Amino acid sequence: MNQGRDRRIRLARLFGAAVTAFLAVIAVVGFGVRADLPWWAVVAGALLTAGLAGWTGAQIGRQRGIRNEVLEPGETVLGTYTVRPPYTEHTPPAAHEGPQYQLRMTTRSMEMWERTALLWRHPLPELRLITEGSRLRVHHDGREAGTMLLEQPSAAQEICSVARRHGAT
Repeated sequence: MNQGRDRRIRLARLFGAAVTAFLAVIAVVGFGVRADLPWWAVVAGALLTAGLAGWTGAQIGRQRGIRNEVLEPGETVLGTYTVRPPYTEHTPPAAHEGPQYQLRMTTRSMEMWERTALLWRHPLPELRLITEGSRLRVHHDGREAGTMLLEQPSAAQEICSVARRHGAT
């Protein structure tokens, strides 16, 4: 890995950890004050929560940092959508791991991710999208790149409208 990439990912982890830890501490302190808890209980709860939230935020920041490495200059992320696993025997991920599969829309492309592994990336003008309820079928170069069942019921229609605005058919 190059030093610039390592530095960007470390900064993304640090930012993720700081933001989540800060928000968690505010929530715990607010709860402690409203519940009229002793100061030592509030401090203990805030420290424990800050540590766990910071760790989780660092993992989220690392994942975002890795994913943002594939963006071209000037390209921005429009949305990220959770995709259900392709088979029913799948064991759901632990809560701290986050969703296993995600479809990410940018201003120039559509990307399919399995956590931090890029499965495919195709330019929007080369895609043909078909919706079937909450299912999205993606075609690239005349072949089916994937059929996805999306978590949110209206996500397939939203993805199609966003993609069409940016050049997909």
